[in-house]
Amino acid sequence: MFPSINQVQLAFLALLATSVLAVQPIVTKGADLVNSVTGARFQIVGVAYQPGGSSGYNPSSKIDPLSDKDVCLRDAALMQRLGVNAIRVYNVDPSINHDACASIFNAVGIYMILDVNSPLSGESIDRSSPGTSYYASYVNRTFAVVEAFKSYPNTMMFFSGNEVINDLDTGKTVPPYMRAITRDLKNYIAKHCDRKIPVGYSAADVREILLDTWNYLQCTTTGDASDPSRVDVFALNSYSWCGDSTFQTAGYDVLVSDFTKTSVPVYFSEFGCNVPSPRIFTEVPALYGPLVTPVLSGGLVYEYTQETSNYGLVTLNSDGTADLLADYDALQKQFNSLNSTLLQSTAVTNATNSPPNCTASLITHPGFNKNFTIPAVPPGVQALIDKGIANKPVGKIIPVTSTKVTQQVKQSNGDIIQGLAISPLPEDQSNNPSGASGPSGASTTTSSAPAATTTKKSAGVNLRASFNVLVGLAGLAAGCTFLL
Repeated sequence: MFPSINQVQLAFLALLATSVLAVQPIVTKGADLVNSVTGARFQIVGVAYQPGGSSGYNPSSKIDPLSDKDVCLRDAALMQRLGVNAIRVYNVDPSINHDACASIFNAVGIYMILDVNSPLSGESIDRSSPGTSYYASYVNRTFAVVEAFKSYPNTMMFFSGNEVINDLDTGKTVPPYMRAITRDLKNYIAKHCDRKIPVGYSAADVREILLDTWNYLQCTTTGDASDPSRVDVFALNSYSWCGDSTFQTAGYDVLVSDFTKTSVPVYFSEFGCNVPSPRIFTEVPALYGPLVTPVLSGGLVYEYTQETSNYGLVTLNSDGTADLLADYDALQKQFNSLNSTLLQSTAVTNATNSPPNCTASLITHPGFNKNFTIPAVPPGVQALIDKGIANKPVGKIIPVTSTKVTQQVKQSNGDIIQGLAISPLPEDQSNNPSGASGPSGASTTTSSAPAATTTKKSAGVNLRASFNVLVGLAGLAAGCTFLL
């Protein structure tokens, strides 16, 4: 006896939910982020994700933002509905297994951008004393983060530092150490990863030193782009657009002009001024518009969760429930106004920009470091690079067997969202704004996120073949023949 059409439909949905699907890795090509399979430019439409702030990272309790699958499932469903394709996670514990959370975000087409440092002592370069904080045990931990996340296809990149250079004083001493840890990470990745994962730096948008920081980190000491001490990506945390600003008032015109000749991708690793409150995010059409996208590669809104700094899109409660804020609705409206298909299908534009040679003439401020002699690898680190670290954490994508969110989530108007769930995407898709949104004035939503758009229309071969078999069975059950 052949299965009924309803049975086939249910079987296909179960197959989609439990298949180990994967997004396509993102690579750099000159000044562009590029889908490694389709070759199309990739624009980051993302959010910063650090629930609990720095306290959300607690090694003694084995807790970090990617350690609880139920939390990740809830937040992935809300992010898929919002339309984001990337998250930035600032602090992770490499000793924790992240398979469930990484797989959930992978299933909905959301990439992960990961900082390798943490606010704890010995787990970052200390801007006040960079030389004494750059040693083997610190570098070993950064390599452990690489090991923990290298096998997830939705690991987009690592950040070697975040705002470590934040004024002229730190601009005098820190830059060589940022190049040093970048070199170490890239050399480790080259030797121990089966794909090239970009390593970037997230800069403070301090205009006095911004361009000097960018030039110091993007230039080459070897005469070509292969220099391992130069960053693969340069990002900046920019809050210059507040409220109903303009392209010129916010200084976006200056940023575009300044970065036109960049040899590495540039994007906003944080954006979203919180004045006025709630935010209206009028910078979104500009950031993803025709004046900016030829130069910049999108950005990440700061931040997903409401913390004491009042930048949140969602309030997370201690009982696991969540409340959407007006900022979430405003951002979703702005994202949905974008032509995401066009945004993610543009041709590579800056693939041939060559890095400048590292010379003192690149640096414009007299107090900024002009010495491009990079610190030597600390004692013991070369052995780690050559042989790999001990007790390597191992991650892998696993089937996502549960798609329904069990925690209560309320709309910004107080109505409870019914049937909230993730909607796993076919193998070659990343999530993007859909042009549709859940009705903030209604008490229910559909059980899946709005249909994601993608630059590649076909599903993965294995999934498509399985689908063909199931549909063929359905046709036999109904006495029909389908041409597939």
